[in-house]
Amino acid sequence: MAYVQPASRLRLVTRVARMYHEQGLKQPQIADLLHVSQAKVSRLLKRAEELGIVRVVIVPPPGGHSELEEALVARYGLLDAVVADAPPGDEKAITSAVGAAAASYLEDVLLGHERIGISSWSETLLAMVMVLSKRPQAVADSVTQVIGGVGIPAAQVQATRLTEQLATLTGGQPHFLPTPGVVSGRALRDAMLAEPYVTHVVDEWSRLTVLLAGIGSLDPSPLLRESGNAIAESDQDVLRGLGAVGDICLRFFDAEGSHVDSDLDGRVIGIEPDVLLAVPRRIGVAGGQRKHSAIRAAVLGGWVNVLVTDVETADALLS
Repeated sequence: MAYVQPASRLRLVTRVARMYHEQGLKQPQIADLLHVSQAKVSRLLKRAEELGIVRVVIVPPPGGHSELEEALVARYGLLDAVVADAPPGDEKAITSAVGAAAASYLEDVLLGHERIGISSWSETLLAMVMVLSKRPQAVADSVTQVIGGVGIPAAQVQATRLTEQLATLTGGQPHFLPTPGVVSGRALRDAMLAEPYVTHVVDEWSRLTVLLAGIGSLDPSPLLRESGNAIAESDQDVLRGLGAVGDICLRFFDAEGSHVDSDLDGRVIGIEPDVLLAVPRRIGVAGGQRKHSAIRAAVLGGWVNVLVTDVETADALLS
């Protein structure tokens, strides 16, 4: 037969619970008022939870999507996920909302002495740095470009500003990569990589603790296309034939997230796939229906282990 708590004990458990949870008294105060030990107060509070007298209810704030975030983490083995509210189909609004969510996330997780890598050609990352708050003290030692940022002047200014502004806001030393993202041949790429300053930047990649990257679809984004760093239609055709659906830093992968090895890899001046995958915290910042397949592939292949995205994309990833 189940043991029934004496009414006197239940009365004491309830009284202690009310004093602590409703009246806001501290455990030592309760102990003094009731002339019992603080250890006994602690035991009675624990017993109140066991008996269901006190029930802890977590109420997410309006606009929060903690259940979606937890489901994404569980489904794809992520370290973390952040889901932002945004109207479906409105790419501009999605870019803004996801960028703001990424900024808020960074403000919480950058604790100090980070070595941050950042990709150059992402409108969502640009949206992120526009709303990121300057940290009261340095949280980064360095901010390094992980793919060439040289392009037509107007677009190049944005790529440089992205790295420079993130460095200013986090207190890190900026390291720019003064090369195009993709060149015409392997020999030219190798020659550029041999330049002393470029070699210095490349060496930084293996020391990164955080990577911030957009997730691209096979069809280049407007910013990348305008920069002059977009891959040619002929390269797109080859990659499409190999099953590519998306990329991070112009490293393409198929629908299952496996790296698609092509001639293009030898012409990209950017972080190598094995170095990228060794970065402890790889934060993918992207959303919108156009990128659903690419984002799914990126998380399946472990290209990112933290995802910041919009509600519609999160639902698609879990469907």
